[in-house]
Amino acid sequence: MTNMTVTLSATLATNEDIERRRRAGARVLHLAFGEAGLPVHPALRDRLVAASGNNGYGPVAGASGLRDAAAGYWTRRGLPTDPDQVVSGPGSKSLLYGLLLALGGDVVLTVPSWVSYAAQAALVGSRPILVPPPVGEGGAPDPDRLVSAVLHARAQGRTVRSVVVTLPDNPTGRLATPGTIARLADVARELDLVIISDEIYRDLLHDPAPPYTSPAELAPERTVITTGLSKSLALGGWRIGVARLPDGAHDLRARLLAVASEIWSAPAAPVQEAATYAFTDPPELVERIERSRRLHGAVARAAHAAFTEIGASVPAPQGGFYLYPDLSHLRLGGSAEITRVLLDDHGIGVLPGHAFGDDPSAARVRVAVSLLYGETAEERQAALDSDDPLHLPWISAGLDHLSMGLKELSLVRRDASRERRQALMPTVCHG
Repeated sequence: MTNMTVTLSATLATNEDIERRRRAGARVLHLAFGEAGLPVHPALRDRLVAASGNNGYGPVAGASGLRDAAAGYWTRRGLPTDPDQVVSGPGSKSLLYGLLLALGGDVVLTVPSWVSYAAQAALVGSRPILVPPPVGEGGAPDPDRLVSAVLHARAQGRTVRSVVVTLPDNPTGRLATPGTIARLADVARELDLVIISDEIYRDLLHDPAPPYTSPAELAPERTVITTGLSKSLALGGWRIGVARLPDGAHDLRARLLAVASEIWSAPAAPVQEAATYAFTDPPELVERIERSRRLHGAVARAAHAAFTEIGASVPAPQGGFYLYPDLSHLRLGGSAEITRVLLDDHGIGVLPGHAFGDDPSAARVRVAVSLLYGETAEERQAALDSDDPLHLPWISAGLDHLSMGLKELSLVRRDASRERRQALMPTVCHG
């Protein structure tokens, strides 16, 4: 068992801290919480209400209608799926935890990666093996470095059984290239690893033109996909997710269902009814996701410009609503220090990179732009409907707050550097 102490999720803890500050009257720009920040589509709300009388437990794997709909969802995306391959749960987060329990052994994670992967690994007694992505990418470990890390771990007697990828990625907002995924599929076969592909942001690629490659296309016999509706349709509070298991993975399915039966019994029945409708890709929800994708991309690009303007190194976002800027050039400390300065001195709430497994001495932070869309349902709907959301007063004000705070931060660094240079100048004596 690992000795790692599991604490409250960094995202949830920071969200609560920022909300406390706001209630106390502080002006804080909330860029720390990965919530989609959009209203529920009326068609989904209507279906949830209509199903509210359904209060039975239902099958552990999920209602047959939901599994049929999820199978269709993946089939339309080029992955023919039988409903028996589908297991649903109260959010993809629960399914990921169940999978780690069912698979056992140690797991390879990309560094940086979503905060809950390593925490869940610790909860199941697994020691994560952290491997960075190829330069400029995110969400998938560098395949060649993965080979070295796994062989080294196994030489020490460790059992390594799985690798987790996120496509596109949280925290970097980047998408692993088809070449990286192809090489990863080959490596997973060579090392007999199960690939857990977290694809909850798949439908939120800012530009759908670049090729999207799921490991399940190239290594279908050893890839599990998880997804849900919390990001694409902003249903985080409804807690519903689905997993696509490899065809014929009867033992894994049985173990996952055994875990599910002891932890969550079955997903909430009314929510399953609404999710069944969502996974059929009805036109009004396809349009909603398209509008969401455009909004996320526009605001993420504007935030990206604010960071690059002060000289930060930040990969251009490709999906979801995240950025991962590196502010090390300011020399104001590591990720914890820069996060504290941004919040305390400039009213900008972000998450430190070390929460994602990154080097604490590097001043990298995770920025989520999705709570800039408005404080009310009316403002958030207006953001969705707008062809030019950056000029809506509340979004413009949030981006101005970010830009001004970053410029002030940069000036602090410049003034500090000037003071240090002056302190180091030799004293000139006149006599």
